[in-house]
Amino acid sequence: MSLFVTVPTPQLADRLGSLPEGVELAVWDMQSPAPRERIDLAVQPYMGGTQALRNLEGLDIGLVQSQSIGYDGVSELLPDGIPFANAASVHETSTAEITLALTLAAQRQLPRFVLAQQHGEWSPVFAESLADRRVLLVGFGGVGEAIAMRLEPFEIDLTVVARTARPVWHERLGRVQVHAIDELPSLVPDAEIIILALPGGDETHHLFDDELLGAMADGALLVNVGRGTLIDTDALVRQEGRIRAALDVLDPEPLPAEHPLWKTDGVLISPHVGGASTAMNPRITKLIRGQIERMLRGETPTNIVLGD
Repeated sequence: MSLFVTVPTPQLADRLGSLPEGVELAVWDMQSPAPRERIDLAVQPYMGGTQALRNLEGLDIGLVQSQSIGYDGVSELLPDGIPFANAASVHETSTAEITLALTLAAQRQLPRFVLAQQHGEWSPVFAESLADRRVLLVGFGGVGEAIAMRLEPFEIDLTVVARTARPVWHERLGRVQVHAIDELPSLVPDAEIIILALPGGDETHHLFDDELLGAMADGALLVNVGRGTLIDTDALVRQEGRIRAALDVLDPEPLPAEHPLWKTDGVLISPHVGGASTAMNPRITKLIRGQIERMLRGETPTNIVLGD
């Protein structure tokens, strides 16, 4: 069996190295004309490559492999009949890292120290801890589980929310009672830190609106590493600093320079870089090589989230 595989950059092609016999590899960014009408495995560009899916119309594609976990809007752009796989297993640990980084930076007021350092100021402060806080984790998929495992050593009081209520036995965390998402109105007021790790889509669009944001306790911290659309950005601005936020994902992205959220008190922003670390390269390489090997053996690829 032979396979024709395309990747979007020469760098990714180099990292894949020597491939099994029968695999032909080409670099294609999904913007220029396709190198062939039949492509067995086409790897999508990382970040900003969703619109490029329109260019697959009329081609014979065996599988599109994303380099991201999320796939919001893909079904509207992907031509019918093309299977689509996400990059589960690639970004969970890196996203969990930035979740902890944002949470600790906000709690311990690290931005304050960075600004003080620029002026040569010694500026101590008695800050909030992460230890002993009541943390509400909203989302318990791969990213949510990775976050929970990293929160556990901080000796927190953790409550977990997902789409449906259920008890879960986790190898590292033990028994976890997962609450249903419709319980949020009763859970939000008691939380000191709320971490969002949900996917986007119609069901979660503006989940945290004026009402739910208004139910948060004064000074509580909202951390979002899921999708920007989980939070009504204008509603967050209307809180006028009553609550704090640490956000790696926003709506819109990129956030316009004139947007008032930049200057809203208590808001810390990172530019959607949760998965953008050195952890990504070996993991996406491993995933793509694994897909190639499965396809060569005639097996179904992993991580298919759309299509057959």
